[in-house]
Order: sequence, then C-alpha cells, then structure tokens
Amino acid sequence: MNWLIGLLLWTCAASALYAEERILSEVEGKPLKVVATLSTFADLAKTVGGDRAEVATIASPRFNPHFIEPKPSDVLKVKRAELFIHAGLDLELWRWPLVDAAGNREVMAGGPRELDLSRGIELLEAPDRAVSRAEGDIHLYGNPHYWTDPENGRVIAQAIRDKLCAIDPRHEQAYHRNLREFLARLEQKIPEWRSRLAPYEGREVVGDHRAWPYLMRFLGLKMEPHLEPKPGIPPTPKQLEFLQQHITAQRIPAIVRAGYFPKGSAESLAKRTGAAVVLLCQSVGELPACSDYIAMLDYNVDQLVTVMGS
Repeated sequence: MNWLIGLLLWTCAASALYAEERILSEVEGKPLKVVATLSTFADLAKTVGGDRAEVATIASPRFNPHFIEPKPSDVLKVKRAELFIHAGLDLELWRWPLVDAAGNREVMAGGPRELDLSRGIELLEAPDRAVSRAEGDIHLYGNPHYWTDPENGRVIAQAIRDKLCAIDPRHEQAYHRNLREFLARLEQKIPEWRSRLAPYEGREVVGDHRAWPYLMRFLGLKMEPHLEPKPGIPPTPKQLEFLQQHITAQRIPAIVRAGYFPKGSAESLAKRTGAAVVLLCQSVGELPACSDYIAMLDYNVDQLVTVMGS
C-alpha cells in the first residue's frame, strides 16, 4: 500500500511540475517540447521548428521501429511533451501504451497536440481483401515506411509546420521560413536523385523486408522478391534457394539490407550469387553518413548508383 501511495504522490507532483513548465514555456517563450517516435520525424521537426523546438526521440535508429520497448524516461518525455509526432497506421504499436502511461491527454489520439504523419500520404500496399496471420505481418492500413520517399518528406515537413503554427502562432513566421528553406534544398535534390538512377530504371534488386517500396517507386527501381518469404518471417532455406536461382537467372546486382536486419542470410546469398549487399539507411542517424534527412537520401542514392554502375 505504501508503494501505491508513493506512486500517486509522484504522479501528482509530476503533473504539477509539467503544468508549471508549460505555463513558463508559454509566458517566457521557451522552446516547445516536441517528442517524435522516430529519428527521421525528430530531424524534420527540428529542421522546421529551428530554435523554437526542443526535440526528443523515442526509438533509436539502430533498431527495428516495429519492436521498441519504451523506457521510464520515455514516459516522462511524453508526459512533458507539447507536441507528439508519430507515423500513424500500425508501425509503432508501442506508442499508445506509452502515451497512456504518460497520462498526457493532449497528445493522446485525436488530441490537439498529437500529429499523425500518415494523414495526407498516398499509401502503398494497402490490402484490398481480408488478411490473416498466415500471410505474415501484413500492415492492415498500408505500408507505413512512407518517409523514405522525399516526395512524402515534403508532405511530412508541411504537416509539422502546420501543427507548430497551430500550437505556437506567435512564431509562425519562423516556421514558414524554416520550411521554405528546407523545401528549397529538397526541390533541388529531387531531380538530381532521380536523374542519377534514371539509367537503371526498371532494374530489379532484392530487399530484406518490405520497408522500401516508397524509395523504389521514387527511384524507378523494382524490389521483388525479398529475403523474407512473408513479411516478418525470417529467411528459410527454401526461400534462399529460390533467391539464389532468381538472382543468378535475372542477373540481379544487389541485395538491399537495413542496418538492423540480420546480415547472415544476405551475406551468404551474396557469396553464392555474386550480388553485392547494399546497406541502406531507413532512418536518420542509422549510420554516421545519414546525419539528417537529405544526407540520408544522398547516402542511399550513392549506394544504389555505385552497385548498379558496377
């Protein structure tokens, strides 16, 4: 019973401290406390928010975003958050238990300080029929890895700008300016990225997990089949045997792997076929070269151009 009383007292004290911090933030013009589930969203929030946003991330880019176990410190981040940004859909199934534990009603689903970035995105691979677990980890609402396409990066950044302006209208000019500067850089890079892969339009690569359809569509490449025989199912000997024959027959040059995907199957298959393993970044900060959103896309395009050219 003593521990329960202690927990209640701690919760009351934390809530009072949080309310005081928000009042001070609004009165003194302190930066908004923004919490993003993924590092890519955090990077874009910082880009648009500038010095008006103090941004924290929940999921490390070194781990699979589907399987994150939030820590007590993450609960405190969300409790204090003045804006909570997430991918929506069914990517981060851990996010709502985290928000519930934080008890911050304003960032709960539908709250005024919650931002679901999937809204406004043209989703790929949305099932048009009933699906079952026998088909693997099928995403019920469409593929949630949409940020890997810079065209969607534009939509995401604009949504963040709009939300920041709604929460903090006194600084909307700064948010508009920061977005314009980011979009100017992005618009310059988009035709460059496409032109570099244009000579290889329609070429096929093998992927690890169905995390890349948006990037492949943007660059004009194909990625089918995958190391996983079904989404979320580890490669089987039968699947690797099939892929060996497929890669050899189609002269497929590359096997794409994210940093958190086990490398054993990809490396073994590469040795047996002569295809190259290409390590791509799905999230900002996954590798040192992917230090921000545009740097991440630069890196991914560089890797694909190198392997296609060889």
